[in-house]
Amino acid sequence: MTSTQPPHAGDVIYTARLIRTANPSQPTATAIAVRDGKVLSVGTLEDCQQWGITTIDRQFEDKVLTAGFVEAHSHIMTGMYSNIPYVGWFGRHMPDGSWVDGVKSTDELVQRLASIAATTEPGQPIVVSGFDPIYLDTERLSCHHLDEATTQHPVFVFHASGHLATVNSFILQKYSIEAGHPAPGVGFDKNGQPNGELREPAAMALARDEFRLIGQVVFSLETIGHFANAMRNAGITTAADLGNNFHAKDESLEEVLNATRIDSFHVRVASVPRIIGGPPAMHEFVEKVQEARTKTHDKMHIPVVKMVLDGSIQGFTAVVNWPGYFTGEDHGLFLLPPEQVVDYLRPFHQAGIGIHCHCNGSTTSGVFIDAIEVLLREHAWLDHRHTITHAQLITQAQMRKAKNLGMSANFFVNHMWFWGEQHRDITIGPDRAAAMNPCGTADRIGLQYAFHSDSPVTPANQLHTMWAAVNRATPHGDVVGPAERIDVNRAFHAATIDGAYQLHMDHLVGSLEVGKYADMTVLEQDPYEVDAMAIRDVQVWGTILGGVPSKSTAQR
Repeated sequence: MTSTQPPHAGDVIYTARLIRTANPSQPTATAIAVRDGKVLSVGTLEDCQQWGITTIDRQFEDKVLTAGFVEAHSHIMTGMYSNIPYVGWFGRHMPDGSWVDGVKSTDELVQRLASIAATTEPGQPIVVSGFDPIYLDTERLSCHHLDEATTQHPVFVFHASGHLATVNSFILQKYSIEAGHPAPGVGFDKNGQPNGELREPAAMALARDEFRLIGQVVFSLETIGHFANAMRNAGITTAADLGNNFHAKDESLEEVLNATRIDSFHVRVASVPRIIGGPPAMHEFVEKVQEARTKTHDKMHIPVVKMVLDGSIQGFTAVVNWPGYFTGEDHGLFLLPPEQVVDYLRPFHQAGIGIHCHCNGSTTSGVFIDAIEVLLREHAWLDHRHTITHAQLITQAQMRKAKNLGMSANFFVNHMWFWGEQHRDITIGPDRAAAMNPCGTADRIGLQYAFHSDSPVTPANQLHTMWAAVNRATPHGDVVGPAERIDVNRAFHAATIDGAYQLHMDHLVGSLEVGKYADMTVLEQDPYEVDAMAIRDVQVWGTILGGVPSKSTAQR
């Protein structure tokens, strides 16, 4: 029987070799009908044609369509590599699709900085990003290394984690960062002299002009556009900018609103403001979020807020339980007073605004979970979905409690590839490394979870996060924590509908169901059919957003 509804202008049916929907009621299909940018029907071509649609687009008949990948923890900063040189260990695709080789030694970093300095006017800042000293066997990067590149420019090396920077002596002198400087996070050598390390935002902000330059680049229309390109190239159709400061800068919000309205902007953005300030200002913050929500549109949502409680494990600034770090110096640092967390979060919880909290360390996860327990005792909310983001060292006891409280976890499972060996051998030791980012245990306990790239910390690529969760392999072929591996079907759902759930957007995106946005990832191969070790090598053709295809520009 054919529907009595008349066809609409723009109605289209896409056919494919296979469609994976992330909808358990109908997990696969071969055709999908789109009307007004939404899913009208999913099934066979004959099923879809019953709506009276005659336009059939067969360009994807040899490809696999899936529910659009949802990246529930990334940053618009991803687009900054269009303007700020990348100096990370692993080579990666830039937002425009070009490839940049990694930096494999301190000497190579110094050479790159020297080449930049040769074409930069003296006194002008040199800012690069993505460096990570944990891979190097030599002494830790210091101001003295950077001085070898140039003494005529302020040099600011932003580390991959986003929690650390190293600066040269030019910057130390420019801002009078001297022996005995009182700011927390300033690094000193064995003689008590500043060594150029600035740990966490309070210390990095001492290099005022250079740190501000990163912020200026991040919230530009160009960077936001490059962010969209990077996500599209990875097959991501919904991406969270998890932790911005739009509430403090109205112009930042307007930049994102304007950029996302452009027809060629190929991703939906979940813009997530970061909680800053003190408890007395939180009610005003809530009002700002509620007001901003009235300005959003189909490609721009403000679903939750974010709190940051600690730093990074590889930077030794995450706060971890006994016995502390395996080797190296413990710089664990709470970024907010743990005894005030409940007061910070109470206004958001009471206003029905979901909370994602950055917790890399086990101590930090415990603080956040305990705070949510207090808030739920004070004010019941059965569908809060408060999420421990990163949750890398969360313990089994903490996971059970979080599950009982209705919480979620968003694991930074890419760490198993990018830093798994370093965590096992340097930061936390073999026992805790095997148990970190515990997808398998979360399934056994019943804790809802997704996983993420934290792009630009690691490249935006949900096929890679799926691969990391399925294999937990390291660059040298080791498997760290085999009991925490999951299968490809579970990984696919973590990369789609489960991320949408955590963002309170699962009624809009995350699966291909009637009434949701027609957002799809277009793949050359089926991740279910390839060898488990080849999942990350599946090629992304591009995406379909609201029924409109957009081809990747990534260079193969």
